[in-house]
Amino acid sequence: MNTAVWSEDERDLQGDTKDVGKSKRKMEEHPDPEDSSAKNGTKSSEKPEKEEKRDQKISDYGQVTLDENNAHHKIHLLSIIGEIEGHENLNSSQKTTKYEHVLPQLAAIADSTEVDGLLVLLNTVGGDVESGLAIAEMIATLGKPSVSLVLGGGHSIGVPLAVATDYSYIVPSGTMIIHPVRMSGTVIGAQQTYDYFKRIQDRILGFVAGHSDAPQKQLEEMMMNTGMLTKDLGTILVGQEAVDCGLIDEVGGIKDAMQKLHELIEKGKTKEM
Repeated sequence: MNTAVWSEDERDLQGDTKDVGKSKRKMEEHPDPEDSSAKNGTKSSEKPEKEEKRDQKISDYGQVTLDENNAHHKIHLLSIIGEIEGHENLNSSQKTTKYEHVLPQLAAIADSTEVDGLLVLLNTVGGDVESGLAIAEMIATLGKPSVSLVLGGGHSIGVPLAVATDYSYIVPSGTMIIHPVRMSGTVIGAQQTYDYFKRIQDRILGFVAGHSDAPQKQLEEMMMNTGMLTKDLGTILVGQEAVDCGLIDEVGGIKDAMQKLHELIEKGKTKEM
């Protein structure tokens, strides 16, 4: 009870006892809003605290759990943006996806009994081959329904990431670039160096071919294409072109990707029953 009520009861005890009964009935019929909010303080503060944690997770890692849908599915959203960072930190002014953040999160998703599926949003220029392949392998072996959506671009090592999910989408204006492996730093001009590059490219092409409908030979031809990029080798695929060559499953947007993921989750639950 608040201070005002205590003061009122004190006066009633000194006066007519009937007023005490009236005062109590009045409080029962019209409870003090401040007292009511105090009792429900925990509930009223739960939502802002949840939203604050949600916003912080998006800000720090570009990840969030989507659980307010009609199907009551818990979907983990993973965004792969900018450049995929390797074992060395990139410039602080660059947008990056850090594999040391993504790998533990994917392991937690695989082990969780609450998360039903994974939605991957891609807008990346590529980056470190080892880190990109590590993330792609984790997504491919997650054991839970997964869908990817290529937005602005899924270039270079972003290609294996796009095809690593159970189903893939690309927006009509989205692009994907397939090109040979590049290496920074000192490169020895020897046959062994060429063989090393070739083995890395075979690893990438093998993964992409194994998780899409694009034949490995066709992918290698696109990688070594000399007639499209003016200052580099490779091929640019825009929207429907990525679907036509078998790299991506379908052209669509976020609504299509969400709907497909819900379908895959429901199919998975039906099989378990």
